[in-house]
Order: sequence, then structure tokens, then C-alpha cells
Amino acid sequence: MSLKRVRAIAMGLAGICQASAVQAHEIYVTSEKDNSVAVIDAKSLEVIRTFPVGMRPRGITFSRDYKYFYVCASDSNAVQVFDAETDQHLHDLPSGDDPEQFALSPDGDRLYVANEDNAVTTVIDVASRKVLAQIDVGVEPEGMAVSPDNRLAVTTSETTNMAHIIDTATLTVAYNVLVDQRPRHAEFTKDSKKIWVSSEIGGTVTVIDVESRKPERVVRFEIQGVLAHNIQPVGFVFNHDESLAFVALGPANRVAVVDMKTYQVIKYILVGQRVWHLAMTPEGDQLFTTNGVSNDVTIIDLASLKPVKSIKVGRYPWGAAVKRKPVVADDSVPPATRHQ
Repeated sequence: MSLKRVRAIAMGLAGICQASAVQAHEIYVTSEKDNSVAVIDAKSLEVIRTFPVGMRPRGITFSRDYKYFYVCASDSNAVQVFDAETDQHLHDLPSGDDPEQFALSPDGDRLYVANEDNAVTTVIDVASRKVLAQIDVGVEPEGMAVSPDNRLAVTTSETTNMAHIIDTATLTVAYNVLVDQRPRHAEFTKDSKKIWVSSEIGGTVTVIDVESRKPERVVRFEIQGVLAHNIQPVGFVFNHDESLAFVALGPANRVAVVDMKTYQVIKYILVGQRVWHLAMTPEGDQLFTTNGVSNDVTIIDLASLKPVKSIKVGRYPWGAAVKRKPVVADDSVPPATRHQ
């Protein structure tokens, strides 16, 4: 897919989004050093409030109905639950030691948590607040994802250099796949057939075929003027039709735009320093990057694939999640373009 074609598609989607009269969303950003969350208004592109959370917050996600949100407070050894309307802390879940990232099951019933210090994945029943299982995985687990069909979960272990595929019915490891050095993040495709895994030190993204249980492709990155060891993929997201993947490249201070059919990089977008993770609006028109060293968030306009603004937040911003605001119904908008 050519860059010209990508821009044409993105601009068309942006026009649809404007016609649907979407309310401004809010982007929640965790700051490791300030033990806080900053909230950015997606319309004004300003920080509208900041509130305290547990120690060294990292992963953050919203419940399916957007009534609650969860924060991995790594140094508090807790997953904290907040009221999404008031930002008030409600209670903690028994997360295990040093929770890094987590993933909510598609039905919202379970939270899968990667515990870096004790090499396990903790599975929590959200309603009862009880641990269902602690599953042994590799050393220093961090990345965590659950398949859309709710049959599998994946944990990545940074030191073992593996993706551990978990059967969600038996809560046991079904198989392991070796990837490049220091895997940090994982995502399933919508059809649950592929798993993408970023490897920070290896400088690659591995695409795993679920059926064959083997790596299918490896995406590599090369940026003119940037040393190879500074290209360190961490967080990434897919756009809604899964034509493009956006990959945060750490100290390379770039986001790579990857064609998901050819696995070729079609563009690098300059953002802030030490980009960690990304969050995309439901309409797919804006991308927000957390830049851990420059202590800011860069907003990328996805119609033009260009950065439009950087916003100062707390110290060491790490995780980001979008709080979706209600959408004004518009029958002229095809259902397939609406957020599912």
C-alpha cells in the first residue's frame, strides 16, 4: 500500500468522523514518577485535570461499559479500580507482585495481569475480586493480551524472550514461541489468528500464526541517521480495519507506520523523546503517544500522518487509554465505520 493511498483512506475516514458529530473523548495518561494520571481533552488538546493513583502506575484500561478504569500500580503491588465518572479510587484487586501490564477479557469478567517480579500471570475474577489462578511463565513478564474470541491469552517474558500462549479455559500455558530479545508488548488481530509481539532489544516485531504456533513474519525497522540500537519497539496499536499498525520505537523518538498486509514500513513519524505506548481514538482520527523522557504526549493526526502538538503531562508518562464519550447517532454514517 502506497503512502498516497494510505493518506487518501485516512482522509476519507476523517471526513466520516466529522459528519458523525462525535463528542470529545478523554485520554488518560499514567505518569510513573508522579504517581498520577493526567487527563487530556481530545478536542482542546489540553490537560484538563490530574489526580493521584498508586505508586509507579503503568498499564491503564477501561471497562467495556466505560464505568470503571483499572491502573497497574506496580510499586503498590495492586491493580487499582476507579470510578470513571468521578476518577475516585474504589478498591484494589489482588494483582500479585509488581503488575506491569494487563488485559481485560472481551466479556469484561477477567483481568489477566503480568507480574514481573515473580514470573507469573495472575488471573483475577473482576466481580468477586478473587484470584482464579497464577500461571507460571518466563522471567520478567510484561506484555499481556487476550484474543477477541476469548480462547487464548498471551504473556511476553522479557528475559526468557518468549511469548507464552495461555488456554483461557484451563488457565494453563498451551505453548511457547521464541521471539527476539526483550519482548515488551503483544496484541491479537481481530480474527484471533495472529499475535504481534514487539521486541525492544531485538528491534523487531514478530507476527505469530496461532494455528501453526510459529512465527510467520518479522518486521524490521531502519531509520536514516538513527543508530540501530536506539530503535527499540515497545507499544503498538492497529487501526480499525487493520490495514495499518503504529509502532512506538522508544529512544528512536519515532512511530513507525506499518502496512499490515505487506509488513513493510511506509513512514516514520517524529514524536517526543523515548516513546513508550500509544492510544487511538474510537474514530481512528487521532493517535496519542506517551513520551517518557520529554514528559509529554504527542498527538498525531491520522488523516495526514503528521504530529500536530505535544502536551506536557507528568514525569515519565507510560500508559494511555481513551475514555470514550457518547456518540451522536447519524444514520448517514455506515455502521461499519462506527466503533465496535
